Amino acid sequence: MRPEAIHLTLAFLGEVPAERLSAALHAAQRVRFARHALPIEEARCWAHRGIVWAGPRTTPPETAALVERLRLALAAEGFALEPRPFVAHLTLLRKAKRSAELPTLEPHAWTVTEFVLARSRLSAAGASYETLARFAAA
Repeated sequence: MRPEAIHLTLAFLGEVPAERLSAALHAAQRVRFARHALPIEEARCWAHRGIVWAGPRTTPPETAALVERLRLALAAEGFALEPRPFVAHLTLLRKAKRSAELPTLEPHAWTVTEFVLARSRLSAAGASYETLARFAAA
């Protein structure tokens, strides 16, 4: 992944028609959360999906609360979200061919001060992201 493409997805909306964008913005504006640290402690691989990622051993309660509040606000606006449980992770590599032992990471704390509403575009060069709005911690 290119450094500028590394992100943590809190809620994936898929394709959102232009006329529904204001509903997503309205939902996100209602979400309150505190500034907090997200530990990046280990690297893992989802071999069945070919994804190498880094993240915390367990999701911090503050991050879990942010995700829950955002998902509830989006659901109230009529968005259908993925039912699978949230796993805090930063995708580092896609289409990994084989699973090898991953190196031990130096623990790092990623300070969560905001979240964004972003639009992704896929191309042969990979995904690119356009920030549409920013929402700061209280």
